[in-house]
Amino acid sequence: MESLANVALGFEAALQPVNLLACFVGVFIGTLVGVLPGIGPVSAMSLLLPITLTGSPATGIIMMAGIYYGSMYGGSTTSILVNIPGEAASVVTCLDGHQMAKQGRAGPALGIAALGSFVAGTFALVALMLVAPTLAGWAVAFGPADYFSLMVLALTVLTFLTQGSMPKALLMAGVGAVLGLIGLDSITAQPRLTFDRLELYDGIGLVPVVMGLFGIAEILHNLERPLARDIVQARLTQLWPGRADWKASAGPMARGTLLGFFLGILPGGGAVIASFASYALEKRLSPHPERFGRGAIEGVAGPEAANNAAAGGAFIPLMTLGIPPNVVMALLLGAFVIHGLQPGPLLMTQNPALFWAIIVSMYLGNIMLLVLNLPLVGLWAQLLRVPYNVLFPLIVLLSIVGVYCSSNNVFDVYVMIGFGILGYLMRKTGYEPAPLVLAFVLGPLLENNLRKALILSQGDLSTFVSRPISAVCLAFAALLLIAPLLPSLRRKRDAVALDESA
Repeated sequence: MESLANVALGFEAALQPVNLLACFVGVFIGTLVGVLPGIGPVSAMSLLLPITLTGSPATGIIMMAGIYYGSMYGGSTTSILVNIPGEAASVVTCLDGHQMAKQGRAGPALGIAALGSFVAGTFALVALMLVAPTLAGWAVAFGPADYFSLMVLALTVLTFLTQGSMPKALLMAGVGAVLGLIGLDSITAQPRLTFDRLELYDGIGLVPVVMGLFGIAEILHNLERPLARDIVQARLTQLWPGRADWKASAGPMARGTLLGFFLGILPGGGAVIASFASYALEKRLSPHPERFGRGAIEGVAGPEAANNAAAGGAFIPLMTLGIPPNVVMALLLGAFVIHGLQPGPLLMTQNPALFWAIIVSMYLGNIMLLVLNLPLVGLWAQLLRVPYNVLFPLIVLLSIVGVYCSSNNVFDVYVMIGFGILGYLMRKTGYEPAPLVLAFVLGPLLENNLRKALILSQGDLSTFVSRPISAVCLAFAALLLIAPLLPSLRRKRDAVALDESA
């Protein structure tokens, strides 16, 4: 009964006109972002973060969440029709989805992608509703030492799974942690790393940092590699899959949903790893693996279900523990903090209307996405023809206006430009921005919990190993740091791709 009352409370808040409009705008923009290659959900959320700060916390966070899971839907359209992934989680969909389109079966491919995404998203939300209260109840027992060790583990897992050099990922995490400490000390109120600049006394804002690293840097990077678009001209008909398509897709959809949900919960997991893992699993289980890459609908249904289930699963550690498992959730954590809220075990009891409104809005958003993606697929196909020499300058203009409006400070515009150049150079030299942003967001929280733990233990470092949860987290983190030294594990790690900066 308590669960039903909570859901009713969520519907009451989510169905308010302003929140319903925010949900629709979020999923619409998310679909648009997924359709247009070269932007990605992180860049879009970074660019639109200032807009979400003008309303209530529920309205802003509902819109941000809608952009994220909406982009998971929209990315399949570009992959199938143009063979260019709108966002990184849809890379695998290109393999069979575009082949189906070239064979005149673009309709069933788009249909099964949208329906698989809806089924997976709905399952993830139901699981979130069931798991979140229990996990939040356990999390109340966490102390500062446990939270510190859990954050260390999250950062270590993310750097372990990033593509490329692990030392570079650890270096970026260190830089992000230092950047997060700029400003006044939270305990002594002493200025740190401010260089007598008044603008830095409140620290560096999350908005200009992420908009520079992902928005501006992504544009500069895309200008170097113009994308050739070969749009399938076939008429889009019969979007509803036939009986044979459903029979072939049901198993992959179910397996992709379960696999994606659990991988989404893990720190550093994310939608990309889920979609790749689902594709590999279906190819291995298939009695005819040679069909994959030549238009197998299973190669569309499984990965699309997996990346949407992972998007829903990623909300569990953020909402219940206050730990973002990937860079997108780090942006949402930043939005919570800017609004004066701290996601975690107490959010459900202190702000139940907000917590359940976000969950209910995600279900409503999934229904909206189903309507947006099936009947309007022709419209999205036409948007693929927007020239980049029009799109990119418009994004730069919106970035400058958004950063300035978020703080009314020209200094933040300079910060955004500086981080944009830095992000571009990082991409050129093989450094990933995802660990930097996650450490930037978690840095102050990690420091506060470290100091609280030491204050409570009167400086005794053994508190981090005497508490079981803390000891287990630190042991796993140490294992992950040692693992790359082993040749077999190094080869496995090199095969993993993490996309969240795309």
